[in-house]
Amino acid sequence: METSIIREKQDMTHLNWTRTRGFSGTAGSFLKAYSELNGVKTYYKLSNYDAVNGVTGHESVNEIIVDRLLTKLGIDHLHYQLIHAAILADGKILETWLCASEDFKKRSETKIALDQYYNAEKLPDETPLAFCLRQGWADYIWEMLLVDYLILNRDRHGANMEILRNSRQKTYRPAPLFDHGLSLMCRCADEASLRAFDVMEDRRVQCFVGSQSAWENLKLIPADALSYIHPLKETDRVDLFRNLNGILPREWFDKMWEMIWKRWCAYETLCHQK
Repeated sequence: METSIIREKQDMTHLNWTRTRGFSGTAGSFLKAYSELNGVKTYYKLSNYDAVNGVTGHESVNEIIVDRLLTKLGIDHLHYQLIHAAILADGKILETWLCASEDFKKRSETKIALDQYYNAEKLPDETPLAFCLRQGWADYIWEMLLVDYLILNRDRHGANMEILRNSRQKTYRPAPLFDHGLSLMCRCADEASLRAFDVMEDRRVQCFVGSQSAWENLKLIPADALSYIHPLKETDRVDLFRNLNGILPREWFDKMWEMIWKRWCAYETLCHQK
């Protein structure tokens, strides 16, 4: 599934939504659903939702922007579609934007959350980071820490990284990077909070393989480890926000780019200092 935006409102009231809790500090929950057609599973998720106010967040839009960012950087990741839809939640029909993605597992694969796999297979006193490096997943971890710094991903817990097992070949591999919605300006509910948001502030994050500081996690990446990453350019802004006009106010996109670009420049400066 390629990144795309479906602006014509789709009737998706047939989907059955289940709740997952919001991260610490966020009221509401995140609703998820799936459908299956001709053996292909598609997963759907909403932005932050509560039964009184409906869908109030823009995490689904964040997913599309980060999808495009990772494409620019040349990092393997899950692709999303952004869909304008009518849904049925808590007995009410709501008009909203949701994101959809296809199952990244191959037919012969099963998946397990990284934290579960780590707990089952770790050596005594082995940290999650050391465990992943021992498995040969260094590039995957460094890419993830870079991306999570650029977008200030607050929610890289141990189940937001998955391991895919091929039972026939007896191999394990990390799933493509996914679930980046709780990032960027996800906590900004209005223009006042958006204007006050410091894009370089090192806010507390969840990171299963690192610390609660995205900046300190960035410094874990060895010098030249990501020299193959495609450098971000100021002209990339156009492609990151292409065709998103009207879905969020322009001020949000301006602030998102300010965060991504300033943090990319800080990462390049850090690389030159190592």
